[in-house]
Amino acid sequence: MNGIVINIDPVIFHLGMFELRWYSLAILLAITAAIAITVQQAKKRGIDSGQIYTLAVWVVVVGIIGARLFHVIDRWDYYGQNPGQIFQFQQGGLAIWGALVGGGAVIIIYSLLKHLPLVKLLDSLAPAMLTAHIIGRFGCIVNGDAYGGLTDLPWGFIYVHPGAMIPPELAGVPTHPYPVYEQLWNAIGLGLVLYLSRHVKKDGVLILTYLMFYSMARFFLTFVRQETITAWGLQQAQIVALVVFAVALGMMVYLLTRPARPKVAEERSSHS
Repeated sequence: MNGIVINIDPVIFHLGMFELRWYSLAILLAITAAIAITVQQAKKRGIDSGQIYTLAVWVVVVGIIGARLFHVIDRWDYYGQNPGQIFQFQQGGLAIWGALVGGGAVIIIYSLLKHLPLVKLLDSLAPAMLTAHIIGRFGCIVNGDAYGGLTDLPWGFIYVHPGAMIPPELAGVPTHPYPVYEQLWNAIGLGLVLYLSRHVKKDGVLILTYLMFYSMARFFLTFVRQETITAWGLQQAQIVALVVFAVALGMMVYLLTRPARPKVAEERSSHS
């Protein structure tokens, strides 16, 4: 049987009632990296780092709640029968679209209250989010919670550890390594966003590029995943991806084709 055997205990260690899981560690590292990169990117755009640190606390809290909520809704056939598992965040099960909705709402509200440049702030997040995706998926590789369908490709993952979250019918057989596919796609997206950050000065391009690029990944790559079909033969993540891509594309077209605003201040100074 061809494939890469994953025989890693998802739990790093137990200490009384506390347990540290590889998934939790990966999420913590992803959040830390995202904050550090956002601070660095925001400074370039004239946004104070103190504002980013304060904002990060709320984005993380609300983002995790949103991510869990989306996941629970998508898997309600399971959580409806096992309500006690809804709050077991540390075991995995965070939907990125929920994190983006929850975190995005916090960013919009915070920027309005603190009079921060919203679009510049969102652009600062683009490379941070892609980096966080890449790091976070390492936790999914060990956890087995973002599994693909059956495959005979030589790089398929074979989960054999009893603690893995992959369904029993897929344990011990090669499955598509979905987390790796997404990591590779996001690495390309990160390179693209960093390139655009150096060559394109129009505000809004980076965040819209990120949303479009990631939406494409979730729509096409999700075909190899094993999730609940929501409508039209598509999974929840794919439907959301189509909506996000369409909205982001429309905004990108408007952004790149709208006429430049006249520089009133400069014209007045030139005539004075």
